[in-house]
Amino acid sequence: MLKGKTKYAWLGIMAIIFVISTYCIGGQKPEKLPDDNKRADIIKIDTLKAFGYLEKPEVIFFHDAHTKALEKKGKNCSACHLENNSGIPGTFKDAVKGVARLSIKFKRLEDRARKDVMDVYHKFCIECHTQMTSDKEKTGPVTCGGCHDNTRATSSRISMGMDKNLHFRHVKAYEKKKNCETCHHEYNPVTKKLFYAKGKEGTCRYCHKEEKQENRISMREASHIECISCHKSLMAKKEPAGPVKCAGCHDPAERKKIKKIADVKRLKRNQPDMLLVSAFDEKTEPASKMAGVIRMNQVPFNHKAHEKYNDTCRMCHHESMDKCSKCHTLNGSKDANFVKLADTFHSFGNNRSCLGCHELNQEDPKCAGCHVFMKKTGKKDNASCLKCHENISPDMIEAVREKDDKKLAVMMIKARKFETETFDKEDIPQKVVIKELVNKYQAVEFPHGKMVAKLVENIKDNKMATYFHTGKGQVCQGCHHNAPQSKKPPKCSSCHGKPFDKNEKLRPGLMGAFHQQCMTCHKEMKLDKPAGCTGCHKEK
Repeated sequence: MLKGKTKYAWLGIMAIIFVISTYCIGGQKPEKLPDDNKRADIIKIDTLKAFGYLEKPEVIFFHDAHTKALEKKGKNCSACHLENNSGIPGTFKDAVKGVARLSIKFKRLEDRARKDVMDVYHKFCIECHTQMTSDKEKTGPVTCGGCHDNTRATSSRISMGMDKNLHFRHVKAYEKKKNCETCHHEYNPVTKKLFYAKGKEGTCRYCHKEEKQENRISMREASHIECISCHKSLMAKKEPAGPVKCAGCHDPAERKKIKKIADVKRLKRNQPDMLLVSAFDEKTEPASKMAGVIRMNQVPFNHKAHEKYNDTCRMCHHESMDKCSKCHTLNGSKDANFVKLADTFHSFGNNRSCLGCHELNQEDPKCAGCHVFMKKTGKKDNASCLKCHENISPDMIEAVREKDDKKLAVMMIKARKFETETFDKEDIPQKVVIKELVNKYQAVEFPHGKMVAKLVENIKDNKMATYFHTGKGQVCQGCHHNAPQSKKPPKCSSCHGKPFDKNEKLRPGLMGAFHQQCMTCHKEMKLDKPAGCTGCHKEK
């Protein structure tokens, strides 16, 4: 045990350590922010990762807050960002006339050395904050821990992309100028220059990836340099322009304020209206070679209709505007991460796959009440396969002989039948009395006819639902799931025992089946739930 002067000496040393750790290492902590402080303008300054590990936590930087502070002083973006019109790879020089393109890096054009980058931030940030403190203005921290604190706020940022609505608005804005090359360009490795390939336009993301690759800057850099520069130039001319602050694109509430065009015209890029989806490319794999390998019919695909269902072509054409078979082969290839062609169409849980996208559509409350059970069982049959891999009728033979795939696709799609009705009203019980559970409550009067009518109403305008619902009794399968389609399906008690079937221990008993079916349907379809047991079961 320490005594006398030794004790006080140690207390003094501990006090000094505390002061150093607080103000030099940890720094003076900023005012604690509320738990719900979510922002869209958060930028994590972790630039030094490029040179190795981080000695301190990354800095949480509020970009819009700094922009606002500069505006009050009559300053603009050039206060922090240097102009660079000539050395930015991946952009057209002077594509947007009169625009000062700014580097997205802070007070520099490139990152050369660890210490140089660190010194740039420490010098200019601390100098600015110190000066504002001297002027008795509200400002940021000047100590290590004040900046290097990654718990100050959480990000509410959502990613931004060019959807059909935004693209149409930009096309209209550039309609007179007709200079699509402002955004759409390709790189010629021979001339080492960008050029405009008319008719081959694609999304910027096909070339500009998440991270910089060779001479291509990242998508983040490309979009912030080009988009913001263009918007700022329009603002300078007092013309309508898009946002230039983080929140304008990345804040959920601000995003909703972006005007939507009611009737967006179809974007044409030489794409077919309808086509046959084949399991191979005849240019590289002749049909004679593939004979016996392909066991399913080609699929007629309504490309024009599917364009309306998606906001962007990237939903399906995620790497290029080419057809799927160019990258995804029958056996899989390294370039496509060995994802086989069949899997690109048939994978569940993947919205880029046909079946995966259809599965997501089944989560619509109008459909989910029935499909939530089918999804769990994964029930599939040959009839489902033939709804896509359709058989060819005799009147289509001529188109087959002519090898006219477009003509055949149109004929097959036009021949499709859509089931918009169910059995006649007189064949549907309007009220079903469930007596099997009467021990404590009265029998349940189930409004059967009303329920059936509602299900039919929900899907009658849904092309996908009415096409894949085969037969008038298909809508009944949501409840009568293991019975064949008929006007008089067997009762639930024919499969679900009371209290349960001892030979089918995984099958719920009658009471469990009723409650699981009814309550799950109400939940998935977002219907008002009956209040307690007596909402359905009247007391005796």
